Parts: sequence; C-alpha cells; structure tokens
Amino acid sequence: MLTSSLAAPPALSEVPSVPSTSAATFSSPAQLRQLHAKLVKSGISFSAADLPRIAVVCGRSPSREDFQYARSIIVSGAGDGRREALVWNSSLNALAESDRPPDVLRLFSLFRAADIPPDKYTFSFVLKACTHIGSAAATMGRAVHGLVEKFGLRSELHLHNTLLLMYGSCGPMADALQLFEKMPTRDAMPSRSVRSWTAMIAGYVHSGDPKTALHLFRKMQAEETSSSSSSSPNEVTFVAAIAACADLGDLDLGRELHHLCRRRGFHSNVRLCNTLIDMYVKCGSLSEARKVFDEMPERTVVSWSAMICGMAMHGRAKEALELFSEMESEVCPNGVTFLGLLHACSHMGMVEEGRRYFAGMWRDYGVRPEMEHYGCMVDLLSRAGRLQEAAEFIAAMPVAPSGAVWGALLGGARLHGDVAAGELAMRELCRLEPSNDGYYIVLCNIYAGAGRWEEARVRRMMKEEGVKKTPGRSRVAVAGMVHEFVAGDCGHPRAAEIQRRWEELSAELRRRGYVPDTSQVMLDVGEEEKERSLARHSEKMALSFGLMSTPPGTTIRIMKNLRVCGDCHAAFKLVSAVSGRKIVVRDRNRFHCFEGGSCSCGDYW
Repeated sequence: MLTSSLAAPPALSEVPSVPSTSAATFSSPAQLRQLHAKLVKSGISFSAADLPRIAVVCGRSPSREDFQYARSIIVSGAGDGRREALVWNSSLNALAESDRPPDVLRLFSLFRAADIPPDKYTFSFVLKACTHIGSAAATMGRAVHGLVEKFGLRSELHLHNTLLLMYGSCGPMADALQLFEKMPTRDAMPSRSVRSWTAMIAGYVHSGDPKTALHLFRKMQAEETSSSSSSSPNEVTFVAAIAACADLGDLDLGRELHHLCRRRGFHSNVRLCNTLIDMYVKCGSLSEARKVFDEMPERTVVSWSAMICGMAMHGRAKEALELFSEMESEVCPNGVTFLGLLHACSHMGMVEEGRRYFAGMWRDYGVRPEMEHYGCMVDLLSRAGRLQEAAEFIAAMPVAPSGAVWGALLGGARLHGDVAAGELAMRELCRLEPSNDGYYIVLCNIYAGAGRWEEARVRRMMKEEGVKKTPGRSRVAVAGMVHEFVAGDCGHPRAAEIQRRWEELSAELRRRGYVPDTSQVMLDVGEEEKERSLARHSEKMALSFGLMSTPPGTTIRIMKNLRVCGDCHAAFKLVSAVSGRKIVVRDRNRFHCFEGGSCSCGDYW
C-alpha cells in the first residue's frame, strides 16, 4: 500500500495541560461516562493526553449522542477551536490506521455537521481511510476532493498525492488522470514526484488496466532521461510496474524490469522480490521465481506463500509440500499458505494430505479456515470423485456456502459425469450467481457427456436470466508486444494467415488421431459448424500466431481468461509433439505446460 508524504500534524502538547487521569481504564462510551462521573465527584479533569482516546472511543460509536458527549469534554479540555481540531485529527489518524476505516467516514460526517473547521491533515486522514476501504468509499472520496478545492488547498502537493492514491483504490481512474495532468509540476521535490507517478501506475494496475500502467511507466522513464529534475522510479514504482507485467503475462518486459532493479540496487528489497516471484510464477517461469526466492537475504510469510502457491499452480504438488516443511522452521504460515497447499493437493488428487492440512490449520497454527479454504476442500473431494463426501462436507460447513463452493462441486460433477451432483450444484448456483455464464456451460458439458444433450433447456435458462456467454480472450507476447485474441474474432491484421496456419496444423493433428470434441460447443448448429467454432477458440488463434511469429524452439506462453476447454487441451498436447515446442498456458485455474505430447497437469484439471 502506498502512503502519503504528509508530515505529522502539530503535537497535542499544544492542548492545555490538566491533571493526569487513567484513560486506559475505559474502552467504550459507557465506561467513559462512568469514569467521568467519578472524576467529577473527585474534582479532577481529563488530561490533554486523554482527549484523543476519548475522541477515538466515541468516534467508533454509531451514536450521535456519544459524539456530542465526547465533544463536550474535548472542548472543555482543549480551550479553543484550533486545539479541538488537533484532537479530532489525531483520532481520525488513529482510526484510519486501524482495521476500522469506515469509522473515520462516520466520524468525519459528525465532524462536519458540528462545524468543526477541517484542515489539510483532516482531509488527508479521511482520504487515507477511503483508500483502505476501496470502491465503496468512492462517493465520500469525491466529496472530500470537492472540499479540498473549496478550502483552497489545491496547491498542497501531499493532498494531490493522497487524492491520486484514493482514486487509484476507489476509482474512477479518469478522475485521477485529470488531477494528475493538472499538476503544474509533478513536484518540486523528486521523492514526491515519484509518489505522484507511482500512485497513478499502481492505480491503473489496481483497476485492471495493466497496459496503461506500463505505458505510464514508460512515460515516467522518458521524463527521467529528458528532464534535469529527477523523477526516477523507486522500489514502489517498480513493484507496481512488475505487477502489471504479471497481469499481462509479459515475461520479457518483466525480465527487463528485474534487470533494471538489479542495476539500481533494489534487488534485495523484500516487497520487490515478492512481486518478482509472483510475476515469474504468473508468466510461467517457475525456475526464475525459485531463483529469486533462493537468493532473497530475508524471506517473509508472503515470500514463502507466493512460492508455494506458484508451485501449486504449476502442478508441482510434491515440491510445494516439501517447501512448506522448510517454511515451518522459519516463519508461521497464514491463510494464503494453506490455500496454496490445498490447491496443490487438489490438482494432484492428494485427498488425505489435503484433509490433514485443512484439519491442522486451526488446530496447529491458529489459522481460521475461510470460504476459499472450504472451496478448496470441496474441489479436492470432487476432483477425486468423492462427490457424495463433497456434498456432505458442504452440508456440514459452519457458514453458508458461496457460489464458488457449489461451483467446485459442479466442476467435479463435470469431471466424473455425475448428472445428479451437477444438478444439485446448479440449483444452488442459479440462486446465488444466476448471471454466471460459466456454470451453465459446465452443466451443458455434463449433459453432453452423459448422452443427455439438453442444450436447448440450458440455453432457455440462460435467456430467462439474461445471461450472456463471456467471450474467451487469450494473450501472447511476441517481440515485446502483447497480442490479444477473442474467440470468433477476425480483427487481427494477420487473421487470414493465422486461420490458414491452424488449418494446416489441424490437418496434421487429424493424421495423428485428433478428432475435434464438438461436445464442447454450446451452439444449435451442425457438426461442421461446431468444428469451425472450435477452430476459432482464442487460445488456438494465439498459438497459431505464436508459432508463425517466433523462431523454432521458442517457448510460447499464452494467458487465457477462462478455463481451457477439453478440445484445446487435447489439441495443444499434439501440437507440442508435432512442433517440438514447449507451450505454457495460464488459464483461470492453473498452468498447463505442454511438451512432447503431454501436459504437466496429467489431464487432471
């Protein structure tokens, strides 16, 4: 999380000193009232040091009366409005740094209703809380921006940077860009200039626009080389840019940024190393991720968890479990660590090991299972064909299962052709996530596999719910450029060549026994048209383009937004044998490394 460069507000020692009391003896407005009554009887007043705690305790309360009560004490102790504002600012800062940032917004509303004059520190603390909350605080963030303008604080650079951080977290980024472009200079001080650029780059990554994030990073680099005033990227800037590479799957650019980090002496920064591990994992280079991990002078739980999760995504279950054994002697695992372990067990069918890790989470490590962990257990049991056990596990859950949990059961039903389990899961999913198109398609696949082609009924269900199929999108990086393909789209400049290349490949694959699996096509058309539809899957177009555009022997790395279908999976295995290429595909669930006619998932995905 980026932070504002705002200096600390004036010290509360400016508030008049009065005899000291034991403020630590109250933690609620009710306890405060009891203590206050005792002090009044004894003729003692609260000290200046007590006032911020009074403000925090009553600021957490939803009651306006508690706020008014606290204010009566603070006004009496502070002596004037300026010093009263210091007390409230101190409480806003404390709440913004706590795990209850919504309390800041509530207290600020009371603050404004009471006509307490805000200052630059007030706005900074409220914006910090909005940043922690995210999109749910967008309206408040915009309102505070308006107040910053109204109070004539637009020239305060630290508030500009804090506003950029807020828009980066809450959105929209268009407002952040407008504010950024209006800044007369990025900053008079280089370090703050870096904060402005970094806030924008991180904001675009957070909002799911890594291409724009990297475009802005390149602009920052250009300004660094052309301007006499330095705006050189720092470690935090590189963290954001490398995260954008991870989202795009751009391994070449990620390597380039890693090299720059080494040249600038940033390579030992723990947070940067953790981001590099994540980038290499998501770009399909587990060996480079492991090299970064092994060379780290210091590792945190985030480092270990990132490496374990990476091994799980790549189907290296045994290595993930071995690494966890090493981890136990150095740091305590957290919830993310166990997600990685459970994913590893699930994707390799290691049911008993998965049960053991799940049972030990709370018992041995004090890590409370969350919804994602329950979903992993259902996935583990379902993939292993223990669908009845999975349904019983769901029924015994201490919390209401989410759509993802039922989706795991549906996925297992597809894998094992269990129509009853699929229909059970789908009934719940229609209630919880009626607009998720992926579930309807999985149900169609279950029916088709069981010889019960009820495509028309499923399409009718989708129409009734207003569900539209999410188009498959695949990306492949070639010569430093990321090319994106959409299923069925012929908009690429080399679309005709790409199609011819796949037809040539398909003919060779058929000679080796490949038969298109038309059960994967959810269209009411003939077999020939279904085969044409399969040929236009986004990952096939990305693969054809990669084969055409790279030298023989080059590894092709593809990212897809959805699960790889069974037909593409079978075809890619054969292509890897025919072409002698290694093909790495990152889909929504995991990595598939195709080489020599087989896949790293062992056809268990």
